[in-house]
Amino acid sequence: MIKLYDNGVYLVNGSEIVEDNAQALDAVLAKTGKKVTKEEAAKGTMAYGILEAHNTSGNMENLQIKFDKLTSHDITFVGIIQTARASGLEKFPVPYVLTNCHNSLCAVGGTINEDDHMFGLTCAKKYGGMYVPPHQAVIHQFAREMLAGGGKMLLGSDSHTRYGALGTMAMGEGGPELVKQLLNRTYDIPMPGVVAVYLTGKPNKGVGPQDVALAIIGAVFGNGYVNNKVMEFVGDGVANLSADFRIGIDVMTTETTCLSSIWTTDDKIKDFYDIHKRPQDFKELKPDAVAYYDGMVYVDLSKIKPMIAMPFHPSNVYTIDELNANLMDILDDVEKKALVSLDNNKVKYTLKDKVHNGRLYVEQGVIAGCAGGGFENICDAADILRGKYIGADEFSLSVYPSSQPVFMELVKNGRIADLMETGATIRSAFCGPCFGAGDVPPNNGLSIRHSTRNFPNREGSKVTSGQIASVALMDARSIAATAANKGYLTSAENVDVDFTKPKYFFDSTIYENRVYNGVGKPDSDVEIKFGPNIKDWPAMSALTDDIVIKVVSEIHDPVTTTDELIPSGETSSFRSNPLGLAEFTLSRKDPEYVGRAKAVAKAEKARVAGEDIFTACPEVKDVFEKINAKFDVKPENTQIGSMIYAVKPGDGSAREQAASCQKVLGGFANIAKEYATKRYRSNLINWGMLPFIYDEDELPFKNGDYIFVKDIKKSVEDKIDTIKAYVVGDEMKEFELHLGKLTDAEREIIVKGCLINYYRSQM
Repeated sequence: MIKLYDNGVYLVNGSEIVEDNAQALDAVLAKTGKKVTKEEAAKGTMAYGILEAHNTSGNMENLQIKFDKLTSHDITFVGIIQTARASGLEKFPVPYVLTNCHNSLCAVGGTINEDDHMFGLTCAKKYGGMYVPPHQAVIHQFAREMLAGGGKMLLGSDSHTRYGALGTMAMGEGGPELVKQLLNRTYDIPMPGVVAVYLTGKPNKGVGPQDVALAIIGAVFGNGYVNNKVMEFVGDGVANLSADFRIGIDVMTTETTCLSSIWTTDDKIKDFYDIHKRPQDFKELKPDAVAYYDGMVYVDLSKIKPMIAMPFHPSNVYTIDELNANLMDILDDVEKKALVSLDNNKVKYTLKDKVHNGRLYVEQGVIAGCAGGGFENICDAADILRGKYIGADEFSLSVYPSSQPVFMELVKNGRIADLMETGATIRSAFCGPCFGAGDVPPNNGLSIRHSTRNFPNREGSKVTSGQIASVALMDARSIAATAANKGYLTSAENVDVDFTKPKYFFDSTIYENRVYNGVGKPDSDVEIKFGPNIKDWPAMSALTDDIVIKVVSEIHDPVTTTDELIPSGETSSFRSNPLGLAEFTLSRKDPEYVGRAKAVAKAEKARVAGEDIFTACPEVKDVFEKINAKFDVKPENTQIGSMIYAVKPGDGSAREQAASCQKVLGGFANIAKEYATKRYRSNLINWGMLPFIYDEDELPFKNGDYIFVKDIKKSVEDKIDTIKAYVVGDEMKEFELHLGKLTDAEREIIVKGCLINYYRSQM
């Protein structure tokens, strides 16, 4: 089904694969009559060409990228614009689109969600941007329909910013990276590796894009095969996939932890741009006659089966047939894995009670968002369900079209009526089910979803309140097949259906009549509308020569998601209020964290205010006495804060709040064995936090310990990687930390205390 190559590969004429070895270049010469080096061939990828066209450094080893367009949604754009305003923003220098698809329900926090929307509209007017009102489109569908372009690069403040199937290299990052673009700065990264995803064959009937995506995620996530690399989709199988099918695979590449994606483009993608009335944005893309890749994921589409990602990660994959055939064994394994994520005994967790007469019963089905809500997915689901009904028991089915144009066409061609007749309910374009703000299942419920993630608690339950529910990811077709069987898990390969494949017609008047487009037309006289929940970032202190940090949370899960660092769902309403949101930090993972962090933060607040540190936080007096038995350190000149340890933090969402919430609570560092994603580490750096690495299994410190780092400022400025630190106890126990590779700008950001301070210092 899927093969991972152990070595790099040369792709010749887009179809012949030559694995890298001592004879590889001779084989390439024999096939092409052209002698090339590996370095020359590496320039033959589509990714290299796009990155080169957008790089401003003049050095392809260390890129400084300027993006063509930016996009954000309503739980990220307020913080981004507030940061940019504090850093000197005058106008948006590139098209910046503000969509409203996360706080759309306006159901939590009184008026504050709609206040955010009005803030966004007035900022689009003042600074010259585009504003997409609530319920018009989910962020990524609008970008596909209106923003993507062949050979272009797009940066978004949502992790699923992926438009590679349309020939656009797109990346999802934390808000500060968009701030840099808004201030005419660059996105600075080393040249990423590029891994080919070679598709061959044709999917079987009933197999959808989510099935292919989950199979790939299952093959590459655990081993980090594509971590922080670009996935480049090539091969004869691409031509056998519709544009919608490719988009459905592409959006899920985020769950592999890759940096970005790009696909070969053809007449089907040209048709996509024609349908959306943007023929000028199509560009044919393909690798050069010889292209070198750092690895290859070889996918035989004809062997992909309908898949299911069991709780609590998209990589926890099985075929549906395999699950049904080995039900109790697999459920037992899932339950054991869940104990790690659920801290063993906070809740009673089982899935075996879902087995009714030897079949797995689920309580809910959802087809939604940027992954599931596409036209083709919903049409195929309607074909499977036509003439059937979902029943009057616990099982429910909700369908969320990804945009108003998609919704309108589904109304016109009758598919909405077909679905409603079955008992399914139809919602507007809204991302809620994906992050826990819509269609929350019952306690102990199991929901099957064509959406992007199934992390613990992401669907809205709260372990700390004794609640738990589970999400399994599936394709819309198998969700429909399950719905046709009234909630009993069913593979779409096992239903008799004729897929009608109706043609899609895009009606642009919906956007023309409703979306505010002020791109390139800033009006400085417009007054920004603020609501009472929209707050400025608090002042943040600069790094001092030495630093004292207290371990206030210790997480030993194999991976810690950003949903666990700052929960999604109801917290989204407070994301325009840094201090208000910070109250939720680690609330579903370590409820004591906020109190511990605040207690330490009192010392730093007193230090900055010139007050007595020991009165504010008495326990640090003993800490400094022990430090000064070995070193001469003045408390009034030493930054004092908190830190968390996690084995591998940062998988999942790009949201900067996973880091900024720690910072506004007085957090100055993370220590990790490794960071799950580049974007989370970047968020730490942009908020002035030290991204320490400690790669040993046995920790020299424990929760509650204080750590002293001597000459930390000098180490950052002088590019010293190995740093001596000390656990403060009866003895000063020495150990080593590492900072990893940092750009000069990143080092200065850390020294200044955060990105806002960095830019203010240059004004």
